[in-house]
Amino acid sequence: QVQLVQSGGGSVQAGGSLKLSCAASGATASSFCMAWLRQSPGKEREVIATVNRAGGTGYADSVKGRFTISRDKAANTLALQMNSLQPEDTAIYYCAASPRFKCGGFSLSDYPDWGQGTQVTVSS
Repeated sequence: QVQLVQSGGGSVQAGGSLKLSCAASGATASSFCMAWLRQSPGKEREVIATVNRAGGTGYADSVKGRFTISRDKAANTLALQMNSLQPEDTAIYYCAASPRFKCGGFSLSDYPDWGQGTQVTVSS
């Protein structure tokens, strides 16, 4: 199990940018697959970006080209740079970790460990 503590988020106007951060702790945190999830009002939680142990990334179509996920294995941190934000990006964002052998999954069940969540609000 890995512990995840998030920071960042807040409110921004459409077209703006925000960065989310996540600090992971635990004996094997650097060996986990990592991801960012979000839950928009009235919608199910979804996986939007993944990063594997080597730094390879994957994105949901809804954020591809606008969001960038990155990890610093030495510091055990995860980040999500969000650019060109739109009102439909308004959601609670969660960092997540998975001990699975194969990274890059977009199923919620792949990620048993979540951060506390942080609100991102984009106004038009």
